[in-house]
Formats: sequence, C-alpha cells, structure tokens
Amino acid sequence: MGRGDLTHEQWAVLEPLLPKGTEAGRPPVWPRRQLIDGIRFRVRTGVPWPGVPVGYGPRGRAYDLFRRWQRDGIRHRIPTRLQTLADARDAIVRDLSVDSTVCRAHQHAAGARKQGHLQKQPPGGICTEPRLTDPTEERRSECIRPALPGLCGRFGGLLDAG
Repeated sequence: MGRGDLTHEQWAVLEPLLPKGTEAGRPPVWPRRQLIDGIRFRVRTGVPWPGVPVGYGPRGRAYDLFRRWQRDGIRHRIPTRLQTLADARDAIVRDLSVDSTVCRAHQHAAGARKQGHLQKQPPGGICTEPRLTDPTEERRSECIRPALPGLCGRFGGLLDAG
C-alpha cells in the first residue's frame, strides 16, 4: 500500500457506496480497490494516464473505469454520499477561518508604464461579448484585434481563422 492509497478503514466505508457490477462473465483481474487507488494517484499528482504506476493496474483499465464513472455521474455521487454519511455523524466541522495575510508584488513586478496614457489599446485588445438579441443572428465577437494574434479573450482563436 502506497502513501496516498486508501486505508482499510477508508475502503470499508467506500466499498458499499460503489456500484455493483451486473455483467456475468469472467471475474475482474484487477481488484477495484487497486484501480481506484490508481485513479486517486492520477488525480492527486496530475500526471498523465501513462504516468500511473503499473502497481495500480493497467492504465487503460483505470482510465476506462474513471471515464465510465464520470459519464454515468457516479464520480459525483460518491463524494455526495460520503458527505451525507459524515454529516449524519457530525464529523463535518463547519467553522469559518478568515486570514488577514496581505501579499504584495515587488514594485518592478507591477508592469505599469510610466506614461500609461500614451498606450493606444490595452495589451490584450478590446473585446465585447456577442449580443444575443436575435437568435438567428450569427454569433460573433466585435473585437479590435490585439498586437499579437489570438489574444482576444475566448474568441481569439476563432477570429484569426475568419
């Protein structure tokens, strides 16, 4: 068992919440717990699927399980059920903590120009969102193009093509 893997106590709580397999046939080669630990490793570390260690099972099988549960909504239902169980036992602490730490940038990191009024347009360009008054109207962004192509908000890549 790795450092971030489920403990026996955690698995005992999680296992009854998992969906039961209904397909008849061969028993699974890789235990679900091992595949779930592989999924948790991938989500925790952020590595691509090929970076999941072999000890967690084949990465394709862990990915298939992850995607199937994601499509079926199981991946969101399990934390909701766990939260309901914890709330029933009063295990959730609902305290509020406010931190008054102030982070400041170095004076040279601000990036402001000494004579900012001489700048003709902002560095990212000037964009306005499309108006949706007429549903038949083609959705386009009215945009003054920035100095570098593709830097006009979320429509930048579309504007350069047309």
